[in-house]
Amino acid sequence: MESHEIIKRIEQSGHRKIKYAVSDIDGILRSKIVHLDKFITLARTGTGFCDVVFGWDVNDSCYDNALFTGWHTGYPDLKAGIDLNTFRNIPWDNDMPYFLADFSNETRLEVPCPRSLLKKVISQCDDLGFKAIFSHEFEWFNFVSTPNQLAASDYREPTPITPGMFGYSQLRPILYQNYYNELFDFLEKFRIPLESFHTETGPGVYEASIMYDEVLAAADKAILFKSSVREIAYRHGIIASFMAKWNENLPGSGGHIHQSLRSKDGKKNLFWSDDPQKPMNELLENYLAGQLLCLPEILPMYAPTINSYKRLRLGAWAPTSVTWGRDNRTAAIRLISNDENSSRLEMRVPGADCNPYLAMTASLASGLYGIKNNLKLEIPESKGNAYEQINAVRLPSSLADATKKMRSSSIARELFGEKFTEHFVGTREWECREFDRAVTSWELKRYFEII
Repeated sequence: MESHEIIKRIEQSGHRKIKYAVSDIDGILRSKIVHLDKFITLARTGTGFCDVVFGWDVNDSCYDNALFTGWHTGYPDLKAGIDLNTFRNIPWDNDMPYFLADFSNETRLEVPCPRSLLKKVISQCDDLGFKAIFSHEFEWFNFVSTPNQLAASDYREPTPITPGMFGYSQLRPILYQNYYNELFDFLEKFRIPLESFHTETGPGVYEASIMYDEVLAAADKAILFKSSVREIAYRHGIIASFMAKWNENLPGSGGHIHQSLRSKDGKKNLFWSDDPQKPMNELLENYLAGQLLCLPEILPMYAPTINSYKRLRLGAWAPTSVTWGRDNRTAAIRLISNDENSSRLEMRVPGADCNPYLAMTASLASGLYGIKNNLKLEIPESKGNAYEQINAVRLPSSLADATKKMRSSSIARELFGEKFTEHFVGTREWECREFDRAVTSWELKRYFEII
């Protein structure tokens, strides 16, 4: 639909308020509601959005180490452009019109905007003659609670909506059936169609795979999916958590990324090999080699929080080393090559806590790096248990170590640019500092009385 047609449709819809949002560095959508008349102007000219969205953390605490913005700049407005192609109506909020925006058109500064960064990498992909097709799948836990109740309990021992380990259960979704069905139906209406949806092993765990699309649309769907699930959950007295690992005794929550490259017209899957004697063609080999080489250098783009690394543990259904395998769920990257239409790679490192824009940017940029440099696949295939592959390069085991490695990485700066890398690494260093000064419940239990 053309831009003028979308604006005309909004004008004729009867809605007087429109919501739009931008993504911050952590993948949290920061939104505004504006009057119809103002929206029509903003859609044509762009809109001002306070740059503090890139100057504070997940709890709105202002960074003291960010050069891009801070008290030293006075937190001015940036010019955001509303992407009219993202138009959808919110079915659980009176069909209010909704749009995503980014800062691609901000010419004064190089803004550390996750969606804008992905668009830059997509442009490189286009120049190489490829169309990137991606999708995200998420696992998340659901709890019977409200935000006030959770805060009052100091986030201790929340109650899952169902007990026990019930992966692929036919029985458990009957409990909170309206919530379960609303998720699928509302997401469909909100232009986030699910390919599959089921319970995963663990109390109150769901898993959903989003229909694949071109990479920008796929990332939009993924970030909207997380926010939408939380909003729909609120309607039922439920809190949905996308933490990577909320309980040390339970499985973590993955946010795996499926990806392939197609011809410019989208008709041919370029990861498919017609040669049965060589099931992996050269392009796929280059792409996979690039991802494996870059992975330990850019790990915070996939695993951005302190908690992310609690999930990346041996035998926990999450990778711990730089490995790949054919249909192997113990490896970091799983090669799926059943037929031409579905041949793809599954990047299994990201948790559900990732920012989809940054995780998809990292995946695509590192794959293209392998193609541009004609990298050969030097890491042997993992057959069987990849956790036992003793010669594999180990991934950094903490955000502090991963961030230190990314800061010194020339590859990261080549993939994402000097200014974005510097800003992003600084935000992860801030996250580590915030954790280091916190007194945890583990410390209280261990030392309070006995030490």
